[in-house]
Amino acid sequence: MEKIAFKMKLKEGQKEEYIKRHNEIWPELVRLLKNAGVSDYSIFLDEETDTLFAVQKQAGSSSQDLGEEEVVQKWWKYMADIMETHADSSPVSIPLTKVFHLD
Repeated sequence: MEKIAFKMKLKEGQKEEYIKRHNEIWPELVRLLKNAGVSDYSIFLDEETDTLFAVQKQAGSSSQDLGEEEVVQKWWKYMADIMETHADSSPVSIPLTKVFHLD
């Protein structure tokens, strides 16, 4: 089990909408993530900078590209109006380096 972290950027003033959409996350997207080995997935918001920090556990192959899945592409398009994204609507996501861990 590997723990990975990354950051994304929320557009200004979109906190409530981001929370609303994640409170209503699509069941088929949740199933896909869980079937791909994603668990213990949390997203935190730094409200001063609108930066989202995500942490998740990943079992199995971390090279599996969920971005090719139809439901993921649909989710990206759904979220594109409130987040910084690439031309294909995928979120701009920057991996973070673990520098400390305490169990």
